Order: sequence, then C-alpha cells, then structure tokens
Amino acid sequence: MSDSAPPPSAVAWSDPRREAAFHGWLARVAPAHGLRPASLRPASADASFRRYLRIDGDSASFIVMDAPPERENCEPFVKIAQLMAQAGLNVPRVLDWDAPLGFMLLDDLGTQTMIEVVDAADPPANQPLYLRAVDALIAWQLASKPGVLPPYDEALLARELALFPDWYLQQHRQLELSAAQRATLDAQFRLIIQRNLAAPGVYVHRDFMPRNLMIPRDPTEQRLGVLDFQDAVHGPITYDIACLMRDAFLSWDEEFVLDITVRYWEKARRAGLPVGDDFGEFYRAVEWMGLQRHLKVAGIFARLTLRDGKPKYLADAPRFIAYIRSTAGRYRELAPLARLVDEVEGSAAVSGYAFGRI
Repeated sequence: MSDSAPPPSAVAWSDPRREAAFHGWLARVAPAHGLRPASLRPASADASFRRYLRIDGDSASFIVMDAPPERENCEPFVKIAQLMAQAGLNVPRVLDWDAPLGFMLLDDLGTQTMIEVVDAADPPANQPLYLRAVDALIAWQLASKPGVLPPYDEALLARELALFPDWYLQQHRQLELSAAQRATLDAQFRLIIQRNLAAPGVYVHRDFMPRNLMIPRDPTEQRLGVLDFQDAVHGPITYDIACLMRDAFLSWDEEFVLDITVRYWEKARRAGLPVGDDFGEFYRAVEWMGLQRHLKVAGIFARLTLRDGKPKYLADAPRFIAYIRSTAGRYRELAPLARLVDEVEGSAAVSGYAFGRI
C-alpha cells in the first residue's frame, strides 16, 4: 500500500460497470470523510486481485481497497483488522465497506514500507527497526485464542507444499517427476508437516515481512503499521518469525538472523509465549517452518508468473531455492530433499550457515 507520493493520475478500469459502481459508492462516502474525488490515484497492487487507491481528504489521505467480490472475500480482512486493533497493533481502520460491491475505505498508514528504509549493507544498523517488528509480532501472538481464526492444520500445510511440485517443478522447470522422485517428495513433505505441527499454536499473520510493515508518518508513533493480514490463521508460533527473518525479497547473513531471532525468543519467553526454554531447539523449529514457507512461496511465485502474468515475482525464486538448499543441507533427515533440489537446479549444493545476499 505504499507509493512515493506521485502526482495524481487517472485510475484505469477494465470494466465500465465496475467503474460506474465505484464512482457511485465514492459519491456516497466522500462527504462524510471530506474526500476529494479528483485526487484519486493508484497506491499499489498486490499478489491477489485486490488493488489499492489513495485519495486525499480535508486533513489526511485515505486508502480505497478495490476488491471485486467474485474474486476476493473481504470478510477475513475486516475481522482480522478488528482483532489486531484489539491486540494493540497499528492497523488501518475500516471506515466504510460496501460488501456487495467490494469497495472499502481505510486509514492511510503512510507511504513508506519497512523494506524501503532497511540498510541491506549494514545489518546491525537495522536492529532497532526489526525489534519494533518483533514487538508487533509478540503483541499479536499474545492476543491468540483458539477457535477464532482458521487452523493452520495438516490439510492446509499439505496444500501449500503441493505448490512446489505443481508449479515450480512441473510448470516452471518443466520437470515430470518420476515415481521415485514423487515418493521422495511426499515422504519429505510428511516429515516437514509433522515437525511444524509439533509447534505450539498462536495467531499467525502469514506474511509478516518488511514489505507489509509500514513506517508511521508520526515520528512519535513507535508501532510499525501492519498490512496484508487477511490470510491470518491459528498455527505454529515459529511461522511469523521465520517469515520476518527469511524474507521473500531480502536476504540476511546468519549472524543477523540469529541476533533478531534470539531477541524475539527472549522477549516472547518473558511475555509468557510458548517458545520453550532451549533456544537451539526453537531455532531448529523455526528453520523447519521456514523450509515449508520457502517451498510454498517458490510455487506461488511460479504461479504468479505463469498463470497471473506477474513475472517480477519469479525473479526472487533463486533466493528461495538458496533457503531451501541451505536448510535441507543441514539436517540428515532432509538429505533426500536436498539431493532432489540439487538434481533439479543442476549446481553445487549450498553448505554451511551463510545464506548470503542474492
């Protein structure tokens, strides 16, 4: 939902009926919020069918979500925004929502994402920023209650892992898996799911990374803004910290990953979250959770490119393959997966602890 404050520009609509419906809705909500329709401009799009527009009001700007209801269900967004606000997180308020049309008016949390201010060349300089992200994560996890959000269960984990063979291997790499390779993957996936389901359950954002965290406009506001939370579930406590430190668009060396992860673990432990008393054991669990995410995202990025015409995502696939090979190469139980990925990628295995910057 970020931009660099470009001058207002026309918003394109592919469907004239939807455009007319939008302007009818905007005319209804504009007076109550002092909106200036002429200032409407693109803010951002994401990997789904949603897009975001920015519009000025008399004293602040706002965000409009355009989410065609036949493609996007906004009910989870509204529910989870409320849950996060109750947990003390800095999230956009839903100021108006036309559910049948799929238009929503939101607070504007700013124009600068966390990833835009990260100094990739100087990892320690980013520690204060990452600890603000850790604080938001812990607040979210402390609010957890079972039975409120969908479970991150075996069926969902398995569906996500299937994206790797279905889209990355078969569609992107054009690889037809042999029966032996398929059996290897299935066995490795069962092991990964088993390990990850052993972690205690909390609320999981599911895409908790710097691209979805916002730098507040108000310098006195210490809480980072949190976005893109509509897919939140109740599942492994290891997921969001793995997501934060093993980013889809940014790679850190192991020293910085360890530094922030151990600080998260210490804070979470003091707060009473179920992270255990052995950091080494917790870190191994985070690695196994990260492996599941990397396999899933490699498949998602291939699908976004090949099915949805968004090629920029697949450009980051090498980062995920490096994460997968690094983790699989560390654990004896994952040697079959490491060998299979080496066969597919056709290059020397990654070893040691350094992820490197790709």
